[in-house]
Amino acid sequence: MVIDAVTMKAIRYHSHGGPEVLQVEKVPRPKPAKHEVLVRVHAAGVNPGDWQIRSGLAGNRFPLPYIPGWDVSGVVEEVGPGSSLFRVGDEVFGMTADSGACAEYVAVPESQLAHKPAALSHVQAAAVPMSSFTAWHSLNKQGRLQAGETVIVNGAAGGVGHFAVQLAKQAGARVIGVTSGRNADFVRGLGAGEVLDYTAAPLEGTPWQADLAIDTIGGPNGDMLLETLRSGGRLVPVTFGHYNAEKAAARNVTVNEVQLLQISKTTLETIANMFDKGDLRVALDMVVPLEETRRAHERSESRRARGKIVIEISR
Repeated sequence: MVIDAVTMKAIRYHSHGGPEVLQVEKVPRPKPAKHEVLVRVHAAGVNPGDWQIRSGLAGNRFPLPYIPGWDVSGVVEEVGPGSSLFRVGDEVFGMTADSGACAEYVAVPESQLAHKPAALSHVQAAAVPMSSFTAWHSLNKQGRLQAGETVIVNGAAGGVGHFAVQLAKQAGARVIGVTSGRNADFVRGLGAGEVLDYTAAPLEGTPWQADLAIDTIGGPNGDMLLETLRSGGRLVPVTFGHYNAEKAAARNVTVNEVQLLQISKTTLETIANMFDKGDLRVALDMVVPLEETRRAHERSESRRARGKIVIEISR
């Protein structure tokens, strides 16, 4: 196979809008800068931020034209100046600094990559970085989770949620997963001791009083989670939602702020080790080729995905 050394195939859009703005184009192939490596992309993970940026919800923070995709798994093709952590041919996974993973090649800071878990394929590994790191950080850093505590995970079957359930269980917590009835068995299989079907019973009526709530859903109904927490409880939102400050104060509940996270090689290595030991697994909802990225965005935007959505670019 002859690879064009000047251009590459990528998904790109020139204006904000629906999935129809996503186009397959020939674009310049990037060169790795100082402390970067060029990765030949095998697969790219899809996250809600991808379609939120595409639709314009992030404003003009990301200049157009824009190549989406933050999560990546692939093989090091070229090492940039001053880079010493990886060699050409290494299988790696991680997160880009400013998107661009929905392409045949992407330049990535070496500090945001780790060697791919041996237990995972590239497709599986591409589904891991942002969601697993967000779950890990929400539980352990923001949530200060302790063994023996009770954790409620809202959106337990989703990308971040299905990792949060597993990580909380690994930490020795009692886990309650909030999901639809169709995903109840799936969430129990991840380690949730109890499952609350939000389509059948309101969160406000739950008999459980948790120490920590991880909210992966956000939106206008976040106040409902305050009712699930005991006095002194903590609520960690993964995405933006409405949480009534007066109600939180009256219930003596601490609501954390949404944090913009930067992944690290050390944390990626910790997560990779959990996969290789069999302590963590990833569920794939959909895998599509690069040319069908629109379908992947549509599925993510539906908020009905069970686990992760991945775009496969090369084998």
